[in-house]
This record gives sequence, structure tokens and C-alpha cells, in this order.
Amino acid sequence: MSANTHTLSMPGAMLQRGFWLYVWRVDTPDGELLYVGRTGDSSSPNAAPPYARMGQHLGHVKTSNALRAHLVRAGVEPESCRAFDLIAHGPLYAEQNDMDSHRGPRDIVAALEKQLACTLASAGYKVLNTIHCRQPLDKEIWSMVKAAFIEHFPDIREH
Repeated sequence: MSANTHTLSMPGAMLQRGFWLYVWRVDTPDGELLYVGRTGDSSSPNAAPPYARMGQHLGHVKTSNALRAHLVRAGVEPESCRAFDLIAHGPLYAEQNDMDSHRGPRDIVAALEKQLACTLASAGYKVLNTIHCRQPLDKEIWSMVKAAFIEHFPDIREH
């Protein structure tokens, strides 16, 4: 093992709590892989900022390291990857005070998360995870979300 120096830069806006959509772009030894996620889950009324998910996704706690688990299942050792880029869009909604208020934004963002993953996959990107959601898609919000991600994933423009 040899020591190296690395840098990580993050805009302060990524510290905002609320409902975000994000895509991890992972440069693996075998090519690019994507992981689609969101903040504002079903287990609590909390909606953490995307930076909080960074360490969790790549950590070793099995209940929160979904990206690491998907990479390992795909035969990729996370430490062998050249880069992990996090593209986050939000907050789409503010964090809510209680579970009843949390459910509405959570369900809307869950449907957007599923649509984003499906759109990326149909455009030919290799998406590691499958999103299961039966909530209706808000097409007006989807058009704004899609426009935000086109800059980073131009092949979704026609999908």
C-alpha cells in the first residue's frame, strides 16, 4: 500500500437538508456504472442532504451502503474504481417536520427517482440499481428534473 494525496470538492449548497435526487457516476476498471438515489426515505421524516449519503453509500454498514453492495454484486471492488462523481439535484422539497407531511414529497420524489433510473437505462447508461415505486409521476416536475440531468447525461434528451 502506498500513500497518495487526493482532493474532494463540494459546493456548500449540498449541505441543505431536503428531498434530493442524485446519480453516482462510477468510473470502474470495466467502464462507467451509475447508481440512482434520493434523500427522504420511508423510515423517518428526515431528508438528509446528499453529502450525508456519500460516506454511507461507500461505507461498510450493510443497512446503508447500497452503492458499495451493488458494485460488489457486479464484481467491482469499490477501492479499484478510478472516480466516484455525485450529481445531485435539489432540494426539490424542504425536509418536513413529521411523517404525515413527509409522505407527500417522499412519494413524488420516489416516482421521479424511478423515472430517472428508467430513463438513464433506456438511453443506454448502465444503471446498477432498479427502483421499485408505484407512485404516479408528476410529469411537470419530471420535465424540470430531466432538464437538470441532461447536462450530465446528454443521451437522455431523446428518452
